[in-house]
Amino acid sequence: MTRLRFGTAGLRGRVGPGADEMNVEVVGRTTAALAQWLLSHGHRGATVVVGRDARHGSAEFFATTVTELGAAGFDVVALDSPLPTPVLAFTTRELGAAAGVMITASHNPPADNGYKVYLDGGAQLIPPADAEIEELVDADAAPPPDPAPTAPHPDPRATAAPDRYLARIATRLGTRHSSVRIALTPMHGVGGDLALRALAAAGFADVVVVDEQFAPDPDFPTVAFPNPEEPGASDLLLALAQRRGADIAIALDPDADRCAVGAVVDGRWRMLTGDETGALLGSAVLAEADPGVEPSVEPLVASTIVSGSMLAEIAAAAGARHVRTLTGFKWLVRAGDGLRYAYEEAIGHCVDPDAVRDKDGISAAVALAILAHDRVAAGGGLGDALDDLFIHHGVHRTGQVAIRAERLSDIADTMARLRATPPTTLAGVAVDMSDHATRSDELRTDAVAFTGSSDGARIRLVARPSGTEPKLKFYLEVALTPTDLDHLRAHKDRADTVLDQLRDEAGQLAGGGS
Repeated sequence: MTRLRFGTAGLRGRVGPGADEMNVEVVGRTTAALAQWLLSHGHRGATVVVGRDARHGSAEFFATTVTELGAAGFDVVALDSPLPTPVLAFTTRELGAAAGVMITASHNPPADNGYKVYLDGGAQLIPPADAEIEELVDADAAPPPDPAPTAPHPDPRATAAPDRYLARIATRLGTRHSSVRIALTPMHGVGGDLALRALAAAGFADVVVVDEQFAPDPDFPTVAFPNPEEPGASDLLLALAQRRGADIAIALDPDADRCAVGAVVDGRWRMLTGDETGALLGSAVLAEADPGVEPSVEPLVASTIVSGSMLAEIAAAAGARHVRTLTGFKWLVRAGDGLRYAYEEAIGHCVDPDAVRDKDGISAAVALAILAHDRVAAGGGLGDALDDLFIHHGVHRTGQVAIRAERLSDIADTMARLRATPPTTLAGVAVDMSDHATRSDELRTDAVAFTGSSDGARIRLVARPSGTEPKLKFYLEVALTPTDLDHLRAHKDRADTVLDQLRDEAGQLAGGGS
């Protein structure tokens, strides 16, 4: 039988019987292999933190993980109540633990669950550790799990973890005593209570919530997919924000490691893209002084090879460094010394990498609320802040086209065709191809990028197979030269028109057109 394999940072799949789905036996064998790997790397008796969300199977998988690690002699800190993933990442780093395990499938459909692994320093595992752990599972050297997992003993380190996490957010981001009204949804996940506490500590007491989505519910009954990026997923939030006169709308995904924001833009409520939010947060972070960074260390911000380009331009204007990494926060948080902020276009934001070496939706929500407060105090809103960036750095529009494949071979065939017969123009602009598979540096991966410029417009299309789903993804960007307020509307319209052309042509490329 095909076995469930490690993907991004661990396992993720449907809950069910057999080696190719998430169940107690699969979790037990994976945990025993992780324990063996830790022992072989000199971590005998070390601290390991374990957490869980509120999905189907999470409590059982959590108990199995705690039991296996305890039986192997590790000092297990068991975060027994359902908690956001960032609390696990924070606690793993704060305690200097050798590893952390989070039982979660993040924003996947209700039938799924997962097993996410962090190593020392609180960052997601990377090669070769993932392959080495999988080899131990494949060898079947690990014993089957205990059929009767033991309950963890009360541990003050675990009990204090949420409070210490919130205290760090308060220390890092401060307090505003704001009258800004926030609309919030945790999307049936585990982030609602901690998000309210974090916002209250930051001075935001006027928060209205989507009642239908506030309590954790593993069936996610009000959404087709519990992902704020999905069309329609944030409709209840935006309706609440408009109805209650909110200044900002915030959506967390079910394990609260990602954050999407809605605002009034060009006269209507809409959710911002991950790239727009990344530019806003990156600009705000670079504009402040960070007492935690040595003055001699030049500030660094990071984004991925499929993210938009505006953050790089903001960093250059601020005299800061910008680095692109491969997709995923396991690479972003390792971008280099002096890292102040990192984001990926899939609404993941890291505003405090010294404390949480991963994306963190709750601290990002607080940072966005503070940004909204500052803009409202100046007589505007987040839409105006975005326009300011467009005026100084040019209108940037980004989008994505995802093509689901029946067979993985179809994706490989399309990538091979794009390399063999690449398009010479896109949206009427001559383009050149760069193939990441032929690179010799840390950006080597299965992706191709097409870039070109004409008449003050730069376009970019990146094609890449998804790392978690049978999809081929096209990441699109149109960037225009800086403008002024009088011509901003025309620049937006032009960028939108070109982006629509890119979307159409991406679909043709996936289907075999040229």
